[in-house]
Amino acid sequence: MPERPSGSPVRARPDWLCEILSAGSARTDTVRKMRLYHRAQIPHYWIVDPSRETLTVYRHTSEGYLVALVATRGERARLEPFAAIELPIGLLFGDDTA
Repeated sequence: MPERPSGSPVRARPDWLCEILSAGSARTDTVRKMRLYHRAQIPHYWIVDPSRETLTVYRHTSEGYLVALVATRGERARLEPFAAIELPIGLLFGDDTA
C-alpha cells in the first residue's frame, strides 16, 4: 500500500499474509484463519513453523489453498509472491548468514 490505512477495521485486502505458528495457535492458523483468508481471497498465505523449521507457501485457488512450496532450514527458495528474490529459509529461524 502506498500509505498506511487509517480507521478500524482496515478494509483493504492484503496480497500476502504470513503466520508464525506456536503451540497455542497452530489449529487456529492452519484451519480457522486459513478458511477465513480463503473466503477473503487472500492470494498468498505463508505459514512458518518454528518447531519443524519449515515454511509452507499456499496459493489461493477457487477450491481452496494449494500448497505451492514447502521449504526448510538450509534451503534457498524463490517464494510467491516475491519470486524475484531468493530467500535463505534459515533466516526465518535466526540464521545469521544469507
